[in-house]
Amino acid sequence: MKNRIKNLYKYNFLLSELVKKDIKLKYRRSILGLFWTLLEPLLTMLVLTVVFSQLRSKDDPYFALYILTGRLLYTFFANSTKAAMKSIRTNSGMIKKVYIPKYIYPLSNVISNFLIFLLSLPVVAVVAIVMKVPITWHVFEAIIPLILLFIMSLGVGMILSSLAVFFRDIEYLWSVALMLIMYCSAIFYGPESVIKNGYEWVFKINPLFAIIKNFRNSIIYGTSMDLNALVYATVFSFGSLIIGVWFFYKKQDKFILNI
Repeated sequence: MKNRIKNLYKYNFLLSELVKKDIKLKYRRSILGLFWTLLEPLLTMLVLTVVFSQLRSKDDPYFALYILTGRLLYTFFANSTKAAMKSIRTNSGMIKKVYIPKYIYPLSNVISNFLIFLLSLPVVAVVAIVMKVPITWHVFEAIIPLILLFIMSLGVGMILSSLAVFFRDIEYLWSVALMLIMYCSAIFYGPESVIKNGYEWVFKINPLFAIIKNFRNSIIYGTSMDLNALVYATVFSFGSLIIGVWFFYKKQDKFILNI
């Protein structure tokens, strides 16, 4: 482990350059550029608020912010895992020519998407101010679900990046899985007001919902985080990272034969 940490420090310049490259490629030939990172969530929030207004809880005056926070966190998870999944095959040319620790590629994709995600968070603050959401000290707890979200995305991304080298169909399967995850994350509706008859377990087994729930508690409702959701999300996030790193290192020597 000590050698791997030294190795990461040795290639930190390359990692930063790959992150910069990912961000530049995302906004290349874009007129709005990074401004779109702020504008797009707002426009999407407005559309979804109108479309799903019938599903809102009558006692929730912050429904628009509820949708915005859920969508932002889900979008980062979806984009970062999809980018990480394709990272090895996308950089196959460099991998064949120069020795670089292969984990650099999925890691750089997750970091670049996380930075873009962080740039979009001021929108949440602006909407909260406009909607006069009470600010409590619990807002500082929001950093915890964000860290867990990053760790979980990296862990899942490492697993997917390894699988995608050997099984190309995993890209299509993950797209379907992301759709299921989206509907099980209560992004557009409150699970307690929509899902009845004992189907709450669908949300309880979804670690992304646990993260989104605690983020909303901190930002919107000014309450303490749900302890059960926090423990579950923490165990799943670090568990996925450990499994992802182990699986990646186990398979990385065979990447060159399949890319």
